[in-house]
Amino acid sequence: MKKNILITGGAGFIGSHVVRLFVTKYPDYQIINLDKLTYAGNLENLTDIDTLPNYIFEKGDIVDADFINNLFDKYQFEGVIHLAAESHVDRSITDPMAFVMTNVIGTVNLLNAAKNSWKGNFEGKRFYHVSTDEVYGELHNPEDFFLETTKYDPRSPYSASKASSDHFVRAYHNTYGLPIVVSNCSNNYGQNHFPEKLIPLMIHNIKNSKPLPVYGKGENIRDWLYVKDHARAIDVIFHEGKNGDTYNIGGHNEWKNIDLVHLLCDLMDEKLGRPSGESRKLITFVTDRAGHDLRYAIDATKLKEELGWIPSVTFEQGLSTTVDWYLTNWEWIERITTGSYQNYYESMYQNR
Repeated sequence: MKKNILITGGAGFIGSHVVRLFVTKYPDYQIINLDKLTYAGNLENLTDIDTLPNYIFEKGDIVDADFINNLFDKYQFEGVIHLAAESHVDRSITDPMAFVMTNVIGTVNLLNAAKNSWKGNFEGKRFYHVSTDEVYGELHNPEDFFLETTKYDPRSPYSASKASSDHFVRAYHNTYGLPIVVSNCSNNYGQNHFPEKLIPLMIHNIKNSKPLPVYGKGENIRDWLYVKDHARAIDVIFHEGKNGDTYNIGGHNEWKNIDLVHLLCDLMDEKLGRPSGESRKLITFVTDRAGHDLRYAIDATKLKEELGWIPSVTFEQGLSTTVDWYLTNWEWIERITTGSYQNYYESMYQNR
């Protein structure tokens, strides 16, 4: 009998890579992908696995407690990997309540459903909550890194909502004994990334010779993690992580935003056959984001030493592979731009 695993947000960027990895690596698991299919959810990300016998898609909203409870009754999940979240900082500044509802209320609904479904019989069960390094605030000293023990200091509505959900997950472990693990990751990049985020936005605009908006002076620093390496880390933490523990996942790749944009410009010029430096002329500095944290950087030593995970590619390798994917699959990003990707569910699933 297959083991039913719920993956929330599995049509999103990171979630789709996690779903694919689990469906293809674990044929004895039945993977149920739950996604609301907001603007960031795209089932075209999973066309290569969506007819496999151990994959099921369910459309629904984690804010709907009745729906979630019925889903747990239907599948009797033995594991949950919770990635569903509103994640774009700029959107959280203009509409913080949407982030409270999905990231906080939605997470508590899942926790309640797991607690009620498992009824204290936690053997072989696991609730894995995927979070962000933004809950830690910002780093000012170049020698400092975020540790699992770093004090929380969220600075945006997005990071505040994720910090709240992290606390609820840990509270359910401490109060009810729910078997949980939490991970906090750095910025992801890779294939199928929604083009509102920095790297795919720059790739799209460079190819179309459009302005490249850079906040402030581009001095903000981020640690970049290849999305397939993140999926590998989630795999090992889900199966081998210690109950009640937290693991930081980082790419060991710190880049100033402006340096990253320069690297992308040069890489795109080379791959598009443009004169060197051509795309750098498109860079436009814009008013800085409100509450823009200066620097994030993850220390993933614990994950390496306890569970043996390390990144599999350098940033330059991963970025080159990412650019190649976008240029080869340009129709994917064009369907995002036109919005036609949102018709995939109706055309492919409604008649099944």
